[in-house]
Amino acid sequence: MTRNNELADSVKRSLERYFKDMDGEKPTAIYDMVLKNVEKPMIEVVLARAEGNLTLASEMLGINRNTLRKKMQLLRIRG
Repeated sequence: MTRNNELADSVKRSLERYFKDMDGEKPTAIYDMVLKNVEKPMIEVVLARAEGNLTLASEMLGINRNTLRKKMQLLRIRG
């Protein structure tokens, strides 16, 4: 199994558990919830791997350095 499939499977299991835990309640804003819950830890881990180097981290993430800085501000991530 590839890493991409492992990540996708993990997200799928988490969403299935989320719906089960909702116990019939109608969920809303799932898209934003998932993105917010995945984006912050992803950036934190990549920043740690890049040893705080924003240029390297932005290259690893495939986003512009200024975009990374903006996301860090929005998500309250210290660099």
